[in-house]
Amino acid sequence: MSLSEKQRIVHVPRRFVAAEWGGTETVILEISRQQQRAGATPEILTSMALASQRREEIGGVPVRRYPYCYPFLGLSRQDRAAMDKKGGNLLSLSLFYGLLSRPNVRLFHAHALKRLGGEVRTAARLRRKPFVVTLHGGVFDVPEAEREQMLRPIANKPEWGKVFGALFGSRRILDDADQVICVGAGELERARGQLKHDRIAYLPNGVDSARFATGDGAAFRRRHGLSDDAFVVLNLSRIDPQKNQLLLLEAFAELIQRKPNSSLVLIGPETQPDYAARIRALVAERNLSASVRLLPGLRNDDPQLVEAYHACDVFVLPSRHEPFGIVVLEAWSAGRAVIANHVGGLRALVRDGENGLFIRPGGEGTSIDLANRLLMLADDPGLRRKLGEAGRAEATERYDWSRVAVQLEQLYLAAERHAATRYGRATA
Repeated sequence: MSLSEKQRIVHVPRRFVAAEWGGTETVILEISRQQQRAGATPEILTSMALASQRREEIGGVPVRRYPYCYPFLGLSRQDRAAMDKKGGNLLSLSLFYGLLSRPNVRLFHAHALKRLGGEVRTAARLRRKPFVVTLHGGVFDVPEAEREQMLRPIANKPEWGKVFGALFGSRRILDDADQVICVGAGELERARGQLKHDRIAYLPNGVDSARFATGDGAAFRRRHGLSDDAFVVLNLSRIDPQKNQLLLLEAFAELIQRKPNSSLVLIGPETQPDYAARIRALVAERNLSASVRLLPGLRNDDPQLVEAYHACDVFVLPSRHEPFGIVVLEAWSAGRAVIANHVGGLRALVRDGENGLFIRPGGEGTSIDLANRLLMLADDPGLRRKLGEAGRAEATERYDWSRVAVQLEQLYLAAERHAATRYGRATA
């Protein structure tokens, strides 16, 4: 069976909206585009979380959305909004029926676990179709403090949805998957240690390197009041404790004392409003309002996304944990120097001193450590160019989406072979 047969590849993420974009959405959209170019018919089935339209096309890929709920008693509107933003274990019976009824399906590709992943598992088994699961992070590598924060909206709330988790086999998703895909090398290690089968593969995220290669950084600077000669530091990720923008802000406060003509730009949707409020409070407390821009998240198709990378002098990703770090690839494709925390998938992505710089993970003095690296790059344009050029070569040669899509197709073929063995017949 080949992609040219135009059978449906059904991608199932927890949510998928242009206004609340993140790395997972980028991966699904770009892979779907590559599959379209290869002659397949990918589509995205997801919940109505954070969305207002049942159907639309995003980047040329059809998206179907279904009503959903969180099966807990006593949830406030604020609780539901928090779970929509991040980590909510939703239930959508109408989406399950959609999975059962979509015609001409080749393969189901789940991008979520819990009840929704269980719905994909059960639909695939009932239809005797292969299903794969991508772990986009947050399964084996979430710090306990962050896990507790994600579960806070449902703390002490009676749950009436456990029966559906049992019915859909939510705890058996990874055991039953025909292929488990890890985007991070660290998560791959942990998955191999905990799962009892060998249907586990590492597939890195990718980048449209040509798209990010050129952009009007000067226009972005003018639009947001950044001077031509400012040293601009950029972070582009959701505003969330995981992404650790407070650490970057503290380091920037140190940097600006030595380099007054510096600016910090933080771009991303606010998945944790309390955390965003702490950032704004620190900006006011340190008198940094004139030097810090806190901007909303950008749609994937917004020209400002590319312009932002070209407007900066250095891109910083100080995450507490990070399964991969797709924004690093985007910054590299724009030829920008990158500073990243030495955690998760970033450890395998960045080589300190070659294509980027590391900051030490955790512990006292990390903000000073980051400030020193920012100062080093501010003082050495040659080093910035060297790191940026090395990063651009890395992104182009190893991580272009066209290469990633070829590898994914091989994993699909492996999943189909396993499913054929499971069901004792060809899966066509």
